[in-house]
Amino acid sequence: MSTTERILHSVLFEIFALALVVPIAIWFTGHGVGEMAAVGIGLSLYTVTWNYFYNLGFDRYFGEERTNRSLKLRVVHALGFEGGLVFVTVPVVAWFLGISIWQALMLEAVFLVVFFFYAIIFNWLFDWARSKFYGQRVKA
Repeated sequence: MSTTERILHSVLFEIFALALVVPIAIWFTGHGVGEMAAVGIGLSLYTVTWNYFYNLGFDRYFGEERTNRSLKLRVVHALGFEGGLVFVTVPVVAWFLGISIWQALMLEAVFLVVFFFYAIIFNWLFDWARSKFYGQRVKA
């Protein structure tokens, strides 16, 4: 994927993620829209950066052909991506919301489940749409 495509991928991923996660976070925590939107946007900015570099490295290690990736490889991709976020997001969320690390871990657990499936589905759909736009074989 070109740098422009990677940026588009990251931005679209985060826009749809915010639309999904902020309402869930409000319901789960009882915090207000403003607080949860601020947390979501802050973490999204970090996540966009992580997403770009993680996917760049993943594509270099696992190859440039994305459209034929197996479900197993997509699961590995999602687990690695989410695992890399946990170490940053838990303490930041705990601090910002004034909750314990344990409560932040529980909130993160909810998000890990949601994002595990979201990441697999989003990336699969993005790769499919990209292959339709550019043709059958699309290099990373």
